[in-house]
Amino acid sequence: MATSPKSTRSVKNSSANSARIWLYSLLLTIQYGLQPLISRWFIRREVIVTTSVLTCEVAKVVCAVFFMAKEGTLKKLSQQWTLVDSLIASGLPAAIYALQNSLLQISYKNLDSLTFSMLNQTKLFFTAFFMYIILRQKQSIQQIGALLLLIIAAILLSIGEGSSKGSSGGDTDQTLFYGIIPVLVASVLSGLASSLCQWASQIKKHSPYLMTVEMSIVGCVCLLASTFKSPDGEAIRKHGFFYGWTPLTVIPVISNALGGILVGLVTSYAGGVRKGFVIVSALLVTAMLQFIFEGKPPSWYCLVALPLVVTSISIYQKYPYRVKKKEA
Repeated sequence: MATSPKSTRSVKNSSANSARIWLYSLLLTIQYGLQPLISRWFIRREVIVTTSVLTCEVAKVVCAVFFMAKEGTLKKLSQQWTLVDSLIASGLPAAIYALQNSLLQISYKNLDSLTFSMLNQTKLFFTAFFMYIILRQKQSIQQIGALLLLIIAAILLSIGEGSSKGSSGGDTDQTLFYGIIPVLVASVLSGLASSLCQWASQIKKHSPYLMTVEMSIVGCVCLLASTFKSPDGEAIRKHGFFYGWTPLTVIPVISNALGGILVGLVTSYAGGVRKGFVIVSALLVTAMLQFIFEGKPPSWYCLVALPLVVTSISIYQKYPYRVKKKEA
């Protein structure tokens, strides 16, 4: 029986999309794994944090606009772009991520590393939950098991990285209201924002490059507004914007910007859950690179987590959710 041209074309598109997902995921894993090292190597302690973050957001906009121009979608923006669509697709997730980051900072100061790491990894479950609520994207039993393995691996890796930080002490009420509750709310918000980004790119067909531009602009506005009252703002006014910078400081800034674009592409093509697999895998890459370049051997937490990550990725890819006949 001859295969129709339409069927052949569909198979080719599926194969090309799968290859694209693996490429973006691999590049993001490498970037995520390398970023902590190059930031430590090339960003001096004197550098004002807000200046590097703000420059990174500007670099994201420049890179995203370049890629949009290259693929020919930049010209269509004047006809298709609307403020309402932009606020829904990008403004809402950007605001949620900003609130999430603030809650994480509060929680980190009031929890020990073990508790913080365990609760922070629940964002993988909340991502899967909101994927189902918003996109009706179901997970198979095997994939749920793979997520559990990944969360265990993430906790082990996080403990290994933060083992030097002891318990914060604090009374019970402070731990609950300024530690546990903020990190749980942050995990919920992380899952919601990731799902909204995937919804905007896959359902509303919002370009991941355009989302990067819009979210970076929102981020820049928030950062600039914060400089009026923050210690970083005072430092900028006193020492200048590029205080402590060297030509090499640009390297981690550009790398981080490209990583931000890759996050958008991975979320758009592969989804927020698979982005979680990439981020956890990147922790292993960091441990490996630290051993290669700095001679720091990986902890036993890392060695135990490695087979868990590999197994979880394999199971998640091999056993996707299949629609039953009654549901079809």
